[in-house]
Amino acid sequence: MKNNHSETENVHYCFESSNTSCVKLVYPTTIRASLYVLLGATILLTVLGNLLVIVTISHCKQLHTPTNYLILSLAVSDFLLGAVVMPPSLIRSLETCWYLGDWFCQIHSSIDFSLTAASIFMLYLISIERYVAISRPLLYHTLITTHVAKCMILSCWVLSALIGFGMELNSLTIHNVSLTQLNCEGRCAVLLDKVSSILSSLFVFFIPGLFMLGLYLKILLIAHKQARSLQDTLGRKKGKATPSKVERKATKTLAIVMGIFLSCWIPFFICNIIDPIIDYSTPPVLFDMLVWIGYLNSTFNPIVYAFFYTWFRKAFKMIILCKIFQQASSTINLFTD
Repeated sequence: MKNNHSETENVHYCFESSNTSCVKLVYPTTIRASLYVLLGATILLTVLGNLLVIVTISHCKQLHTPTNYLILSLAVSDFLLGAVVMPPSLIRSLETCWYLGDWFCQIHSSIDFSLTAASIFMLYLISIERYVAISRPLLYHTLITTHVAKCMILSCWVLSALIGFGMELNSLTIHNVSLTQLNCEGRCAVLLDKVSSILSSLFVFFIPGLFMLGLYLKILLIAHKQARSLQDTLGRKKGKATPSKVERKATKTLAIVMGIFLSCWIPFFICNIIDPIIDYSTPPVLFDMLVWIGYLNSTFNPIVYAFFYTWFRKAFKMIILCKIFQQASSTINLFTD
């Protein structure tokens, strides 16, 4: 809070004319400009990458499968995060003040929570779908139908919205009751009590993350058994896929999926639990940095879940060459050479 101007003439505030303004951290011009370019490019890549996935799956009828509907929903959540949430967050992070009003702060935070939760939950649903596809291949089309996939997606979005807006409501209550000393003009931060912070982190990230890790480990074990079965059936015939190649490919793909997911979100959710315990003393700069590391998961998702597919690369060429505007382009076979 601003108290004595004569003693703090070198201190900057979000609103110089207000006695209740938050302190403003002013980055050197070179650093700020570089961060604007870097984070702006991240936002652009997030939006365009996920938009490409959305257009590809929506346009190509051959891709209208339960698996791809889940990937489409993931792309929608990540696209909205990049288009709606990340730009205001960019301004808040680099200007170190919130100039868009309290009402929009509440809406922005709620949407941020909801879309982040939706993105994480969709990754969880995709891991379940992949596990069923690999462990129960004969029953897969009976267990995972288009209707089931749509119900999973709808449940994910409803649950994410309830979590997002519920967390913001809880945060407002805490602001008004017990943390008035942290309320200053120009601040847009979500503050949860210890119980809410721990429960939200466990429910949104740690529990789904552990389940996801367990499912992927089971997938690796199944892939190992299938590789051994392949060896027994085919032997070591030249030109055939060897077990070592199959295992390496499966291990690499799953390592990328889990590595990016955990690397991006673990730091933020650990901090989210610790912050209330240490009386919300986490430096705002550190907290913002952890939020942006988490956002990067939405940037990488199109690469991990779509760009690695050969059909997506073919569809990408169609879009770049504007062939999607040609007649019958939606029915083209993407799985042929």
